Amino acid sequence: MAPGINPEDVAEEQAHFQNVIAAFQQYAPYTLAGNNRRRKDLFALSRQDQALLEGLGYKEKLASVDDAILVNASFLAQIVANPEIFGHDVDEDAIEEVDVGMSSPGGETQARDLHSHAHNEPSHSHSHSHPHSHSHGAHPHPHPHEQKRGKYKPTDFDMDKVRSTLKQFVRDWSEKGREEREASYKPLKDALLEYFSDIPMEERHNFRVLVPGAGLGRLAYDVAKLGFSCQGNEFSHYMLLASFFILNRTDEINQHTIYPYVHSFSNLPNRTSMLQSVSIPDVLPSDIPPGSNFSLVAGDFEEIYGSQDEEDPSEPSSGPWDAILTCFFIDTAKNIVNYLRIIHKILAPGGVWINIGPLLWHFENNSSNDPSIELDLEEVKELARQIGFEIKNERTVDTTYVNNPDGLLGYVYHAAFWTATKKI
Repeated sequence: MAPGINPEDVAEEQAHFQNVIAAFQQYAPYTLAGNNRRRKDLFALSRQDQALLEGLGYKEKLASVDDAILVNASFLAQIVANPEIFGHDVDEDAIEEVDVGMSSPGGETQARDLHSHAHNEPSHSHSHSHPHSHSHGAHPHPHPHEQKRGKYKPTDFDMDKVRSTLKQFVRDWSEKGREEREASYKPLKDALLEYFSDIPMEERHNFRVLVPGAGLGRLAYDVAKLGFSCQGNEFSHYMLLASFFILNRTDEINQHTIYPYVHSFSNLPNRTSMLQSVSIPDVLPSDIPPGSNFSLVAGDFEEIYGSQDEEDPSEPSSGPWDAILTCFFIDTAKNIVNYLRIIHKILAPGGVWINIGPLLWHFENNSSNDPSIELDLEEVKELARQIGFEIKNERTVDTTYVNNPDGLLGYVYHAAFWTATKKI
């Protein structure tokens, strides 16, 4: 084991990774059980009320949702089919099966083939109160002693992360997500191109762009597509597993089909809006200009980029960086002072920091005793100035985040946008 590596931390990381795999694997039985709750509620009604709902096609809708869940499960199974690529061993015996409990009115279990997903499938997260729950800020590690109790049963929190991952695929890698995606990404890309407008396309590969909190990697891909050398950084294993799959295991446009909106029956105008399929990816991830350097680094932003003086200059994550793009990222900080200090430190003289996003502080009121410094927008900008940034081109961009555009409810963020240069 390398010097300075804490064995307990390694064991904790291994346990968390296995729990993430378990969440992907148990998506189908867990979600089918939730849908079966609706059946039980239906059967608990009077025969007259049941007849009225059957006339609306409610039972057929539940069956269609079951089918959509199984399609999602098949897709998720592919994502975690070979988790060993991340250097972790996966113990299948440590994953607890979830009782689907699909009972008919007479108490008999309805037969449904779960073989395709039962054995082969590989922050804040307020799923109902707001949609901006990207998980690159943190993941809750269970204490090591909790892993000795036997098989792990995924929690509601785990499953919310899996459901959120499906919606992230829509945002980042589908034609349906284009409008929402570009509302945030286009201002960043336009500002980057404007800042380096004197650099010919064939020379852009000499300029290094960092995208921390890269999620499923689309923004970093888009920047590489423009010809820049780009590195994304991501912390969440949910995002890392999913981004690796879409970037490295996908060779056709619209190769995969998912049903991202079947997990809630609330605020829907019709069943079509809930049962709509989404095809991904809308582009070929391998289609980047020759000579472009595109990578994704796994790990904590502060740990990887915060110790620049100690880093080996040959390491790909070493600075300085000519541009840093933060999209819905800075509010994942426990200590925003350190985030901004690191951004300033690793930015090259003459480089640019381009930001867009709200201030939904991910550790506010956390239950894990993590520190959390929560500033308002004016305080964040003044802090950036004191650290050594000159902020320009400030404006507000209205945008949603993993929103169902066909639903009856949507959250709009008045996201803060700016470009900032490092004072010399």
